[in-house]
Amino acid sequence: MNAVDRECDQAVDEAVAVAVRAAGPYASAVTVAVGRGDREEVRCHGRAARAPDAPPCTPDTVFELGSVSKTFTALLLAEMAARGELALDDPVERRLPPHWRTARGRSARPIRLLHLATHTSGLPRLPPGLLAGAVPDWFGNPYAAFGDEQLGESLARTAVRCAPGSRYRYSNYGVGLLGRLLAETGGLTYGELLAERVSGPLGLTATSCRPDAAGLAVGYRHGRARPPWLMPGLPGAGAVRSSGADLLRYLRTHAESRSRPPGSAAGVSVGAELGAALADVQRLRLRLPGSTDRLGLVWMHRHSGGRDLYFHSGGTRGFTTFVGFSPQGPTTVAALANTAPALDGRFVQAGYEVLRTAAAGAVPQG
Repeated sequence: MNAVDRECDQAVDEAVAVAVRAAGPYASAVTVAVGRGDREEVRCHGRAARAPDAPPCTPDTVFELGSVSKTFTALLLAEMAARGELALDDPVERRLPPHWRTARGRSARPIRLLHLATHTSGLPRLPPGLLAGAVPDWFGNPYAAFGDEQLGESLARTAVRCAPGSRYRYSNYGVGLLGRLLAETGGLTYGELLAERVSGPLGLTATSCRPDAAGLAVGYRHGRARPPWLMPGLPGAGAVRSSGADLLRYLRTHAESRSRPPGSAAGVSVGAELGAALADVQRLRLRLPGSTDRLGLVWMHRHSGGRDLYFHSGGTRGFTTFVGFSPQGPTTVAALANTAPALDGRFVQAGYEVLRTAAAGAVPQG
């Protein structure tokens, strides 16, 4: 190892240490997984619960991903499009379950699947009616009472106030609806579709939507244990769970998708459609208002230090997550903590700094 590599390793070590500290004081388990070139390491700290006899945090400890789940929904969309089962420009109403009615709008333009995956559908952040049912359990499981029936009713009540495709507005509702439409098209539940099309082919053995997933850490908010996160009506927006080891593999398949032979990624043989989808989610679709950041299918993109950084963050009432990758290197980072997001976003920002630091020192392969 030369002096430059040692300096980069030290910088990454310092950034990881900052991320671990940023999870305090309430997290009992923190995982920071880093991949640079052919080197990968999953660094684990603490225990899966705030109890002396709780199992230690390991690379296989499972965390709730919150909105990082949306990246899985984007990959499912791109994979189904690559198979020819649907098209990104399909109108939403073409993919609705029987007897569902689509949102009303002032514009004659239809909402398309691509709009849902780029937060340009015109749908609000949350479905109409969700808040009223969420208030009694706002700090525990605000989505738990919002199921499939409620989603269908909300969609029929929704008024879209801007033309689809004309304005960026982050929407849990939009991506959650997208997940439901993909499940309808595939003839499976969202969790079953995820297992069949993504988790299984990529070998993600700890990745699922199950609230009783084996190895799941206990989540905390201000030191108080929170129940497992439930999103029965909008799983594609935030119900996925995964581990540090699985996320490194997941991110590496993305980072290598444009440099490996078709149908191969991260040492895993995948179908041509999934291989194409891994690259397609990275295709940049729009520039965010007032920013140089851009958006692929769900993934945020930033150009930093000559590197392309793709990233997303997430949170539930008991967990905070950050994931990101750069095709240069390749570089991959997953930062996971079993505590609710802080108001200042310090853990997410620290995760991003690990990605930026690791990518800056990566030597592009090839």
